[in-house]
Amino acid sequence: MSPTPRYLIRGGQPVGGRVRSLGAKNFATKAMVAALLAEGKTTLLNTPRIGDVDITCDLLAAAGATLAWSGDADLEIDAASIRSARVPVPDSGSNRIPILLLGVLLHRLGEAQVPVVSGCNIGARPVDFHLTAARMFGAEIEISRGGYHASRKGPLVACHYTLPYPSVGATESCLYLGVLAKGTSIIENVATEPEIIALITMLNAMGARIQLRPNRELVIEGVERLYGTRFEVLGDRIEAASWAALAAATDGEITVDGIDPATLINFFGPFNAVGGGVSIEGPKSIRFFRRHALRSIVLETDVFPGFATDWQQPFAVMLTQAAGASVIHETVYERRFDYLEALAALGAKTQIETGCLGSVDCRFRGRDFPHSAIILGPTPLHSEGLTLDVPDLRAGLAYVMAAALAKGETTITSISRIERGYGALIERTRGLSLDIALA
Repeated sequence: MSPTPRYLIRGGQPVGGRVRSLGAKNFATKAMVAALLAEGKTTLLNTPRIGDVDITCDLLAAAGATLAWSGDADLEIDAASIRSARVPVPDSGSNRIPILLLGVLLHRLGEAQVPVVSGCNIGARPVDFHLTAARMFGAEIEISRGGYHASRKGPLVACHYTLPYPSVGATESCLYLGVLAKGTSIIENVATEPEIIALITMLNAMGARIQLRPNRELVIEGVERLYGTRFEVLGDRIEAASWAALAAATDGEITVDGIDPATLINFFGPFNAVGGGVSIEGPKSIRFFRRHALRSIVLETDVFPGFATDWQQPFAVMLTQAAGASVIHETVYERRFDYLEALAALGAKTQIETGCLGSVDCRFRGRDFPHSAIILGPTPLHSEGLTLDVPDLRAGLAYVMAAALAKGETTITSISRIERGYGALIERTRGLSLDIALA
């Protein structure tokens, strides 16, 4: 085996079988932060044993929290022993949880020292919304080259704040800041993704008083304390959509367990329009397949309830097998099509445009960002020993899909970026006819 592990994938055959979706990374790590607001112990069920969760465990432990695993997926968190307001730089340098700890540590210790971190290279992911929110709740922020120091002179106080964009991370920060602030806060233009709804539900189970109104408005009545709870991490809708796209792309059939169909409500429509098929096999079990010959589509990403930006990479792989010219208009991140170079190396015909190839109101209009893509198909993919280097987490699983679709043998490097979000991928896909091994 290579000193730096890599995947070796032999593709060109339909992929079928059964796989279980992990707990959602995009909720599990945020729920771990929420647990620090409680007096008492919180247990998170169905917590994925993945790199980002391990990194978050290290960050919480560095602050003084006590964490303990029970079985494979139950994580107990006790924040009673938190003493340190300084959040270290995560080992990966790319985990964005530190900025979310700002509000929690302000409540518990009166201050927080948070490092500057980046995240996946998919476009700007500024923290100014988080910092502005903290200031609105009464925190004082000092910015230095190394990070941000937040402090408060008294309890945080309620505020009325309109987010400039319905950012998931900024919405989470407002929730952490508001639940223990004095008074009633109104936060407008918030994100409403399923992971946000789950976080609101969890916080309310801890004793918070949060209402989500139909116009993207949160009403948060601050309480004096929150309590520990037991809460199950919802299944990863991003991973489930990837397996769906792989089944349709290769003309296979994959059953995904551990996923609530309701979280894929806005995936099913475009998937069916392209030619995919869906069969609900149980409360948390969905079978995906190809219903008819794949055909092109115009797809636009957007904040929920729009088509998720993390769904577009696996969808693009599937669209290489669709007849006609497909268009993807990315409106959430301005630079998310670097992975198309790898698809082109495998034989896909793609083109990136700076214009808005769609009708969704786009904040990137006229700014010359490469945020639209054209994919021509159907195009057979093939690999003669090609090596693909994973640029980011979500594109990484799309590379696995493309390699499984392509005839021949493909090597994938920088797989730690995939394992960060999808865990032990080879072990987890043993129920699939996916020819993948470590090299």
